[in-house]
Amino acid sequence: MRLAMYAENGRPGLAAAEGEVFHGLLTGEADFPGDLDSLLAEGRDLAAVGKALQSAPVIDLEKISFLPPLMRPGKIICVGMNYAAHSAEFGRQVPVSPELFSRFTTTLIGHREPLIKPAVSEQLDFEGELVAVIGRDGRNITREKALEHVAAYSIFNDGSVRDYQFRGLQWLPGKNFDNTGAFGPWLVTAEALPAGAKGLALTTRLNGEVMQNANTDDLIFDIPALIESISEIMTLKRGDVLVTGTPGGVGQGRDPKVFMKSGDVCEITIEGIGTLSNPVN
Repeated sequence: MRLAMYAENGRPGLAAAEGEVFHGLLTGEADFPGDLDSLLAEGRDLAAVGKALQSAPVIDLEKISFLPPLMRPGKIICVGMNYAAHSAEFGRQVPVSPELFSRFTTTLIGHREPLIKPAVSEQLDFEGELVAVIGRDGRNITREKALEHVAAYSIFNDGSVRDYQFRGLQWLPGKNFDNTGAFGPWLVTAEALPAGAKGLALTTRLNGEVMQNANTDDLIFDIPALIESISEIMTLKRGDVLVTGTPGGVGQGRDPKVFMKSGDVCEITIEGIGTLSNPVN
């Protein structure tokens, strides 16, 4: 089941699709179930919500604006250097434990919305990534039980302002410029994908040219390992977002370097989920 948050004439709505056709309702309409943030916080079964929406009107995806699937996640936890090829292109050793940093909600944009290149930098880079969304609270979660805590998966473009990222030892400044974190186009419920979203092709294209081409099997720390490690530190709550890391091929690692500029279009495709596409302004 795919579930998307959207807006039509300024009103937010929720749409769902079992096949290719989306059905949806807007806020205030009868039987509108709520937004995805609220549904996850309530512990609702997203697949069941999606099935109930199949009797709603058909949504023309060309006439709506996509919103980030989650707009108020309590935590956005990102993982650095989680593919060996990405570690190598940065001259780094493969990490022995997950390298974590955080994003904030002011960075989030939806599918087809513009990534904003900061006026203060020419080094806005692309990073295609798999997202896991937590659907059940937990602390000290074992790997064996970890996938019981995943509600859905999605796609993220971890737009990184490299000169700000590497000004110091902390990556947070370069990862938190407004409107640099594209998220979407929708959530895909966990049962619709292989366990742990294993074995999925991930491709990033910039202006149609393939820049990243990998597979989620290449993750150094897979989703169960990430959940186990992160939940040793903090309680994972329903609606938290785990951005699992990017493969090799980013602009910073190329010679010459390739950064996004105004007029570009960046597309990230993950097999079984879809394509997240964003122009650059």
